[in-house]
Amino acid sequence: MRRFGPDRLIDQLRPHITDERVLEAMHTVPRERFVPAELAKEAWDNVPLPIGAGQTISQPLIVARMLEVLQLRGGERILDVGTGSGYHAALLGHLGSHVWSVERHRALSEQAQRNLREAGVRNVTLVIGDGARGLPECAPFDAINVAAAAGDDIPEELQKQLGFGGRLVVPVQTGDQRLWLVHRTPRGLERKGLERVRFVPLVT
Repeated sequence: MRRFGPDRLIDQLRPHITDERVLEAMHTVPRERFVPAELAKEAWDNVPLPIGAGQTISQPLIVARMLEVLQLRGGERILDVGTGSGYHAALLGHLGSHVWSVERHRALSEQAQRNLREAGVRNVTLVIGDGARGLPECAPFDAINVAAAAGDDIPEELQKQLGFGGRLVVPVQTGDQRLWLVHRTPRGLERKGLERVRFVPLVT
């Protein structure tokens, strides 16, 4: 079924990603479980793929880069905004302790639940709702991942839910779309613009 496998994908990622834990997660989590059956043969290509409802599973290189920026070490409580197929949540679950993943589209969340179950992922809790509002009842989070592009600024509610030392990565549409990193430090929230990306809009 596979046209290419995980070894080839990791070879493509390694020149750009230095975190070995991220590379190991990308190799281990079965991406073919998180794409439509008719696209399974393309699952290990380094490209985004459609998953329905006008949404996509992101390019593996961008996913890996976002994971690397979060600097996960294994014990983190993580908020994932934009569940999609559940792939990003599965990777976060592999790298952290527990993941709460929020999705606006019920059909996608239900499919993601099936995908996660078939992939053997047990530490992800799925929630249907407005991801821009986060999950204040479960905050604070050690890491927040946003897999859809915010408008012209980083959502304030998500920044509020970031715990001390926590890191938030989010694509923001400000003329050109690029990743932003927010880090809660003893000096307060520090923000840094990263590389250009292209994500579907965050549905609120």
